[in-house]
Amino acid sequence: QSQLVESGGGLVQPGGSLRLSCAASGFRLDYYAIGWFRQAPGKEREGVSCISSSGGSTNYAESVKGRFTISRDHAKNTVYLQMNSLKPEDTAIYYCAARARTMCVLVSPPYDYWGQGTQVTVSS
Repeated sequence: QSQLVESGGGLVQPGGSLRLSCAASGFRLDYYAIGWFRQAPGKEREGVSCISSSGGSTNYAESVKGRFTISRDHAKNTVYLQMNSLKPEDTAIYYCAARARTMCVLVSPPYDYWGQGTQVTVSS
């Protein structure tokens, strides 16, 4: 049994920042592409950002480009999502997912492992 665990969510004011972490238990992430997804109440799950297994290639949803940065630390077996200039529309549960491929995609079906999610709420 293996899983991903997200952390770093919470309450933040508009314009603020959060850093989300995705840590793996039971397996190494070295050869997995990692994606961050989010889902707000009543809305479809949305791909936010992803990173290739090597960390050399990244993708971002248009809605977060210039504000979010994805990165990974192989030594810590962890992937991060730095979220700056947060907006109320960023409010959602954020999930990380791992895909047993080199390259990443921003759609949900190809991913093999999922975390339980961490709540991000952006409000004044």
